[in-house]
Amino acid sequence: MTRLVYFDGASGASGDMILGAVVDLGLPLDRLREDLASLPLSGYRLEATRVSRSGLAATKVDVLVDEEKPVHRHLGDIVRLLEQSDLPVEVKEEAEALFVRLAEAESAVHGISPERVHFHEVGAVDSIVDIVGGVLALRWLEADRFVSSPLNVGSGTVKMAHGTFPVPAPATARLVAGVPVYGEGEGELLTPTGALLVTAHATDYGPLPPMQIEKVGHGAGSRDTGGRPNVLRLLVGAEARGEGGGRVLVLETEIDDASPQLFGPLLDQLLGAGAMDAFFTPVQMKKGRPGVLVTVLAPPERRGAVEELLFRETTTLGIRRQEWDRTVLEREVSTVETAYGPIRVKIGRRGGTVYNAWPEFDDCQRAATEKGVPVKQVLAEALSAWRSGGRKQR
Repeated sequence: MTRLVYFDGASGASGDMILGAVVDLGLPLDRLREDLASLPLSGYRLEATRVSRSGLAATKVDVLVDEEKPVHRHLGDIVRLLEQSDLPVEVKEEAEALFVRLAEAESAVHGISPERVHFHEVGAVDSIVDIVGGVLALRWLEADRFVSSPLNVGSGTVKMAHGTFPVPAPATARLVAGVPVYGEGEGELLTPTGALLVTAHATDYGPLPPMQIEKVGHGAGSRDTGGRPNVLRLLVGAEARGEGGGRVLVLETEIDDASPQLFGPLLDQLLGAGAMDAFFTPVQMKKGRPGVLVTVLAPPERRGAVEELLFRETTTLGIRRQEWDRTVLEREVSTVETAYGPIRVKIGRRGGTVYNAWPEFDDCQRAATEKGVPVKQVLAEALSAWRSGGRKQR
């Protein structure tokens, strides 16, 4: 059963809202404090309070900092903090990857190398605690998959160390590239820290997927606007699956500028990367060019590996994707004894009714080669043996 966590970002997201939502779901604050204490950081306190946002009860987590003067840190300074900590290796690696990604976004904004980026707001103690704490908190949920709604970035302007900028802030805009966003409500609703954590975990974006909700957590933001509750909502539960089915990811791309020789190996590589199936369809493309539509069916969690393979092994510049519900038959394999040796038979049933039964072609082909008979003869013999009940289960 797939454990799903859904980010409801209708009111945006920030690091402290994520912490608040997970604490609201049951993460003990003392455990979070204890884990964060391994960072060589001092001069702060982690506090949680119950608050109301537009009449909705939520948890507000605050990082209360004692230092008077902000410290501007480089990427290397933060990496050293992580390396000197006693955090689990996987937490260090994940947190470091987030700070590297943030440095790359900031460097693109300012036109300098990531190593030269001065972290201002995000280099402060509270933001470091938000990011590392966010990694710890989201790992505590033990989710198999994260999905997010389109993210509300807000509107208007935001004051930052370098001046006043339109929402979304420059780094935030970089971090949500390729992610569905919209602007509604006054002020900055999606912070760089919130954008960083959500986009690093969510593998898909859209409406709430079919799921059996077990828990709901509300993490409060700093403002109580009196209208839409200023909270991030996390919904946790089991991903609902159709009868004997579930969700399947469909990836498609058309190619009209590649040698046909590339497609044979590509099929084997896609299946090796975890695709459930893949096939090619001839299509007529613009300028009258003949092309190939590549379609791949894969489990949603294999999206990254399959997309990486398509970009690496083909000439495509883009890939479409969507998720479909599906219904599949219950499957089993029986082995029947024939005059040509044992042959496996694939069986599809629903309830107690068998809808399909067909001999495994590779077994039939091997037996036909060994015995010097047509493959269709072995197929017919195996199917007849199965129908007559002369089969043994393996």
